[in-house]
Amino acid sequence: MKNNKNIDQEELNNRIDLAAAYHLADIFDFSDIIWNHITCKTSSSKNTFLINKFGLRYDEVTASNLLEIDLEGNIISGEGEINFTGFVIHGAIHQTREDLNCVMHSHSRSGLAISCLKNGLEILIQDSAMFHNRISYHDWEGMSISTEECDSIARDLGNNNTMILRNHGLLTAGKSIGEAFMLMYYLDRACKLQIDLLNINQDIIKPSENLLEFAAGQYNDPNYQLGKHEWPALKRMLDKNNSIYDQ
Repeated sequence: MKNNKNIDQEELNNRIDLAAAYHLADIFDFSDIIWNHITCKTSSSKNTFLINKFGLRYDEVTASNLLEIDLEGNIISGEGEINFTGFVIHGAIHQTREDLNCVMHSHSRSGLAISCLKNGLEILIQDSAMFHNRISYHDWEGMSISTEECDSIARDLGNNNTMILRNHGLLTAGKSIGEAFMLMYYLDRACKLQIDLLNINQDIIKPSENLLEFAAGQYNDPNYQLGKHEWPALKRMLDKNNSIYDQ
């Protein structure tokens, strides 16, 4: 994507990374044909965020065809229309969590399955320890087409960065696009593992509460930044495959 006078370097970088996230989500089976959304703040100087144009597959999203919308759901720049549910779910978080720059929502098969379980996600492996006592739940209220749901979404997420939307899917949010993506990667993998274990008729080793809390705290180490190293590697994978995300 070529820069222009209306887009600064920060916005350009965000557009490229957000489009990359859509292509990667498609590769990792987080996409749902034309549904779901990944959003990020346009730039630190704007009170708007970027979202996919409704009707495009994830592999068709590019830096230049992303739409910019304000916190009331109005399109500020770009051609096309948005799926309003994307504004309801994502706008609720962008309005209330200034510390988060990217929000990702998925209807992955494993995420949908775990979202239907009364007890939700079980923390059983090292990677999922980051979610111990740090994952929220939001009860299904029907299709998210009313702005009245914004308050309950923001309230239920609270100070966490991950949430299971009951009977609906998964949601992650991060300070960066890479962090939000990697949270979704590990959350979805934890869901897959739990489903696998449900089909094994053997005793399961469950870590103690103290051990899980200790491990969760290790992920708060400032030297460990989720997405810092993974994100460049994932973008290199797209570049190797001649992806059009940066157009």
